[in-house]
Amino acid sequence: MVLAVRVEQLKKSYGTIEAVKDVSFNLPQGEIFGLLGPNGAGKTTTIRCLCSLAKPDAGLIEVGGVSVIEQPKAARKLLGYVAQEVALDKMLTGKELLELQSALYHLPFKQAKERIEELLQLLGLKEYQDRQTGTYSGGLRKRLDLAAGLLHNPKVLILDEPTVGLDIESRKIIWDLLLKISQAGTSVLLSSHYLEEVDALANRLAIIDRGYVIASGTPAELKERVGGDRVTLKIREFSSTEEVNQAKGLLESLSFVTEVIVNSNQGNSLNLVIKPQSNALNQIEQSLTNVGLPIFSLAQSRPSLDDVYLAATGQTLLDAEIAASSSRDLKAEKKLQMK
Repeated sequence: MVLAVRVEQLKKSYGTIEAVKDVSFNLPQGEIFGLLGPNGAGKTTTIRCLCSLAKPDAGLIEVGGVSVIEQPKAARKLLGYVAQEVALDKMLTGKELLELQSALYHLPFKQAKERIEELLQLLGLKEYQDRQTGTYSGGLRKRLDLAAGLLHNPKVLILDEPTVGLDIESRKIIWDLLLKISQAGTSVLLSSHYLEEVDALANRLAIIDRGYVIASGTPAELKERVGGDRVTLKIREFSSTEEVNQAKGLLESLSFVTEVIVNSNQGNSLNLVIKPQSNALNQIEQSLTNVGLPIFSLAQSRPSLDDVYLAATGQTLLDAEIAASSSRDLKAEKKLQMK
């Protein structure tokens, strides 16, 4: 297997904050690899180290066999990088910005002209090429930023949250382009906290939580590891600890139930892993009814990447996002109070 990117035991701290504690993964040539996790998990720091924008404290990073740490200039020639925040010169038109970028890449004039025309067409920007980028919508700005990252035909394209906050049209255009260039041999690394995005695009992925890789593999492999179907159950909209523990013990005694996880962040809901069984929901309902426990909601589904995250961490990705956001708000409030 030819590796486009190799990362082993990456570590990076900012003062006392350990942003990345132990991250390892490989990106084979011509594949799309997803880094999935909530904000603050370490995805952006990992990407910044990979792009030589931050120096790791320890670990190995290679792009196309070139060490990013020892030969950063050589590694950069193989990379295209599209950051989460779009930074464009608002006075330039879309075409002018790409012409400037191609000059910075030292592309020959004819090659640059042909490449710009190709990317404008691929990303649906042709009709906007002569408008100043300051008039662009968020979706158009992100598409133009992606075009700039692809001008020099990089071997590896790295994207940090490429479709966050975008409209459906822009998201579809970007998804289609990523699939097309990967099929043509470009390796793509994208970080995201959108489950459906990683599930739809990635050949392989790594789930990062609090600076660690907690699971990795193909989407199908990770879902298979969860085992069986998922059942989500609520005794009440907000169940008491006493009731949910009673229900948990009862459900664990059922022969077809292999695991029960209590999600305290969602009103003490119960998340079950079960062996496929046609009347599973009826048996669960009957067992709870027999001991006088009510049912607020009950649903069965096939495993998803969110189930993989839940099984590994005890919370859903949405719960982790909310917790991270609350933590940031609390820190900001304390800073204001100190002033």
